[in-house]
Amino acid sequence: MPTISIPSSLRRQFTGGMTQLEVEATTFRRLILELERRFPGLGNQVEESMAIAVDGEIFQDAYSLQLKAGSDIVLIPKIAGG
Repeated sequence: MPTISIPSSLRRQFTGGMTQLEVEATTFRRLILELERRFPGLGNQVEESMAIAVDGEIFQDAYSLQLKAGSDIVLIPKIAGG
């Protein structure tokens, strides 16, 4: 199962302080659905406001990305610019 590191900005509101989660998902889309099922609102927040790094590679749009068992996923808040 992939392991997800949760940024501090989302811990209190969604995960009750949990810093890491294991999620049974083989695609980023499944990961979003599972996060939303376990922590209502978190999947949407990740989809709308986060980039992700999978095994050290950053993705802005990872919707169809395949995940592997043991992948290390880091959620990164997107930075708005102008």
